[in-house]
Amino acid sequence: MTGLKQPDTPTRPAGERTLGLPQATALILGSIIGVGIFNLPYSLATIGPISIVAMALTTVGALSLAVMFAVLSRRLPADGGPYAYARAAFGNGVGFVNAWSYWITAWAGNAAIVTGWVFYVEHFVNADGIVGWSILIAVVGLWLPALVNLSGVKNMGAVQLWTTVVKFIPLAIMSTVGLFFITTANYSPANVSGDSDLTAIGSAMAICLFSYLGVETAAVAAAKVRDPARNIPRATVYGTLGSAVVYLLSMIAIFGIVPTGALAEEANKASYSVAANTMAGSGTWAGDLVAIAVIVSGLGALNGWTMICAEMPLAAAKDGVFPALFGRLSRRGVPAAGILASTVLATAAMVLSYAGTSGATVFNTLVLMTGITAAIPYAFSALAQLKWRLRDRRTGSGARFARDASVAVLSLAFSILFVWYSRNSGDDWFVVWGPFLMAGGAFLLGIPVFLAVRNRMSAPPPVPPYQ
Repeated sequence: MTGLKQPDTPTRPAGERTLGLPQATALILGSIIGVGIFNLPYSLATIGPISIVAMALTTVGALSLAVMFAVLSRRLPADGGPYAYARAAFGNGVGFVNAWSYWITAWAGNAAIVTGWVFYVEHFVNADGIVGWSILIAVVGLWLPALVNLSGVKNMGAVQLWTTVVKFIPLAIMSTVGLFFITTANYSPANVSGDSDLTAIGSAMAICLFSYLGVETAAVAAAKVRDPARNIPRATVYGTLGSAVVYLLSMIAIFGIVPTGALAEEANKASYSVAANTMAGSGTWAGDLVAIAVIVSGLGALNGWTMICAEMPLAAAKDGVFPALFGRLSRRGVPAAGILASTVLATAAMVLSYAGTSGATVFNTLVLMTGITAAIPYAFSALAQLKWRLRDRRTGSGARFARDASVAVLSLAFSILFVWYSRNSGDDWFVVWGPFLMAGGAFLLGIPVFLAVRNRMSAPPPVPPYQ
């Protein structure tokens, strides 16, 4: 392609593919199951138990995305996942928009994760929620995983595997034993939002989406996965299915154990700990154990997402679509510039979100912002899938066409709906439209970056036929 050249950036040798199927599945599970699910009852308490319906519908969308990314990664097991698919299908301009959008999702998602993580840390310290201390705790939560990632891929993978094991404990207990402590009267009234049931479900779905962000992470980190054409699809489906089961059952348990009004109280923002104490019947030991498990879970999620924060810019930099600095590896074989830049931006987003507000509003604003920016690469991945499957059909390769096309259409519809409903509730316009304002500001930062790199982007690779 005229005017396009290969960037002078190092590539990662094949010997550094250190993640097998267990580690890749742990990356999916660890990225999906962070603290989002543990904070959802508190965030959704102003909507009510009807949020369980929203979670079920969001699960359908998440599974559609998982199947779609499994198919796409089998066809094009390229580092960068959604960015790589959009670029290969629609060119460098669209590729840049998707890479930038997903990068925003990753570091803003870390800001949201750490904000929810603070809820459970404050189960032990800063119980009054003094904002200055909350920010300091969040800074520690962001930079500790960054240091782990800077120490090398092997350390990052070990942390991810063991924190994934720990985080399943409270979810497994709540989704099994917790079902025996349900009081059905707690499900009524189902909708306390004051809006129609349809609007309430849509608003809840936009928040629930955050809990499923990560279905694509194995595809994003394709360069680190051994036998990616085989292991990425399996890890994507296994990880998403495992998350979906414990998500749905534990949400049913939490709303059934703790009354909606109690879930909405600031003092009960660590809602899984509150439910555990209710089940135990006396003392706070059960809630304390759950809080410790969630703290470990959050650190695991931040560990995985910090890696993803750097992997997308690394993939884009190798194609000349991001500045070359993001494509350079440190002596430990990690993209240090991406890790550091992403953590700085996550810290700034977290501090900005705390300005003038606190608690669930901070968490929800960051969650909805990431929903907007994640929906863009999800939507373009769906469009790439449709484009390539239609091409396959024209060339005589119609295998699995109906399934793949249907999943892509469903994924596209969910992506559009998530953007539509990504507004905060309230009367203050800045709070209501805060997610869009923050996402818009982050996109504007990408304009000078695009202008700086547009003349040195390499040509997108050819798209292989479906296997």
